[in-house]
Amino acid sequence: MSKIIATFFGVGLLKPAPGTWGSLIALPVFWLIFNAFGLLGILISTAAIFYFGWKATQVYSDASNCHDAPEIVIDEVLGQFIALWPLAIGAWRMGVPITTLWPGWLSAFLLFRLLDIWKPGFINTIDKRTTAISVMLDDLFAGVFAAIGTCLLAGVFHAIL
Repeated sequence: MSKIIATFFGVGLLKPAPGTWGSLIALPVFWLIFNAFGLLGILISTAAIFYFGWKATQVYSDASNCHDAPEIVIDEVLGQFIALWPLAIGAWRMGVPITTLWPGWLSAFLLFRLLDIWKPGFINTIDKRTTAISVMLDDLFAGVFAAIGTCLLAGVFHAIL
């Protein structure tokens, strides 16, 4: 079960760039959850992904003797969900389909991937730790900064138009 969760149903086994595949699969999953359960479903799902991802990563890392194996992509799913929060909040508040905010999907995905790969500042410090929680936290913070960047880009875009 830990392998299924850690690799997000085997998505982490896809090559090349399993982290990008993990981020990509998070997009339709996010859309499905939002459409079925709304903003509350997204928030509960994000918390569940964090908790169960952390526990699965801990077990999988111990079994594989590698603290952050490339096939572990549940952390990318978590970070991508957080990067997409502004879209869920915006769609919920405006009462529009979340796909209406398509530029935000693009910016959230690209910003999260950039920050997840680049790992600026303290995100890199967290990434260098060898614990299961650090595997989850570096992507959590990359997601937070991607969400902030998505909000800033939306502000700039709307100010221009």
